Amino acid sequence: MDNSGMYVGLDIGTTSIKVIVAENVKGQMNVIGVGNERSSGVNRGVIVDIDKAAEAIQRAVRQAEEKASIEIHDVIVGIPANMLKIEPCSGMIAIDDQSREITGRDVRSVATAALIQNLPPEREVVDILADEFVVDGFDGIKDPRGMVGVRLELHGTLFTGPKTIMHNTRKAVEQAGLNLRGTVINPMAQGMMVMNDGEQDFGTVLIDLGGGQSTAAVIHDHQLKYIDVDQEGGQFITKDISVVLNTSLDSAEKLKRDYGYADSTQASEEDEFPVDVVGQSQPTPISEKYLAEIIEARLTQVFERLRTNLDEVQALELPGGIVLTGGVSALPGITELATEEFGTHVRAYVPDQMGLRHPSFTLALALVKYFGGLSEIDLLIKSALTGSTQLADETDELRQREQANEAATTSSEQPRQAKAKASKPKKNRSEGFKKFFSDFFD
Repeated sequence: MDNSGMYVGLDIGTTSIKVIVAENVKGQMNVIGVGNERSSGVNRGVIVDIDKAAEAIQRAVRQAEEKASIEIHDVIVGIPANMLKIEPCSGMIAIDDQSREITGRDVRSVATAALIQNLPPEREVVDILADEFVVDGFDGIKDPRGMVGVRLELHGTLFTGPKTIMHNTRKAVEQAGLNLRGTVINPMAQGMMVMNDGEQDFGTVLIDLGGGQSTAAVIHDHQLKYIDVDQEGGQFITKDISVVLNTSLDSAEKLKRDYGYADSTQASEEDEFPVDVVGQSQPTPISEKYLAEIIEARLTQVFERLRTNLDEVQALELPGGIVLTGGVSALPGITELATEEFGTHVRAYVPDQMGLRHPSFTLALALVKYFGGLSEIDLLIKSALTGSTQLADETDELRQREQANEAATTSSEQPRQAKAKASKPKKNRSEGFKKFFSDFFD
């Protein structure tokens, strides 16, 4: 099967690497393959060992290839929001020929002009989004192609991040034998999928409770406005269980998944389960309530730090409240605990696709949906990041062919219309006027 019509999302997480293969059919993304492998070489959402990460990516991709019955070559990769900065940007170019229409190449050129920033050597541009175009002083334009003007401006938003994160991600993907089709900032893709139109418009906080870290993002006016990353996630809960109960990490992870509660008030004091304790030949019974108290203590610390930072920007006053996602949000009682800690309404998001009904798959699925929903203008602006002019040339050629076809169709129809008019008998103009007025006033 040809991979040209496919979108492949790659989520490089701290605890697991997920690959989702989706086919775009009439604007509908249909998932046809999934890969899920244990992560390696990743710490707190950032690749720290390129070789190990590349091997883990290869394993996840092979699993997805087997299920989808295709060969995967190009992937869309999520970029963590660590040390991400959001700032406004603008660019301006002059159109060389005043009578020439603005083309896709012009759009790409003005995006390139907006990328010219005085960045520190350790940072680079991660993404750029256009808020509006301005043609000769006329603003609010979403697509300037086909217009005529002397000056083209772009006003948008620039996202910059650590160069190390971007380099290691690209290197690991290339070492895994894959082409980087595109990158998307993780909370940007997630926010567009998990929130409805009203939540994105009026403002909502997205909290992604991952394995290595927890990320809070504010979406307002359909744009990513604020990011806060807490360097603790599900792994720290597992370590707490391991240390307090004196059991192995694998056993602690299984206890968290099978018996864990985020809200200790929902756990039972009477219900107990056996725990393999290091140094003891017989398992020790532990109550469900005791395990929940260990989990709740760590989650409360994470929520308190996130709440402090969100309060500083009045994010918790937004009408959309909070949407929880990520693997840790699968814990029972998580919404009740978050509601109590943040003091606003909270809901958890779980994908509704068959086989993906777990919040840990949210990001991988969001990547393919986000990238598949990008317009030609969005893709043209993104092409400025790579320096490629191929898309601009292809879109310009396509528009020229469409205009030529329309002109040919119009010219071929004119003789037929003239002939039809000549064959019609001429009506008396006075009779026509009389009929119009009589019909109008009746």
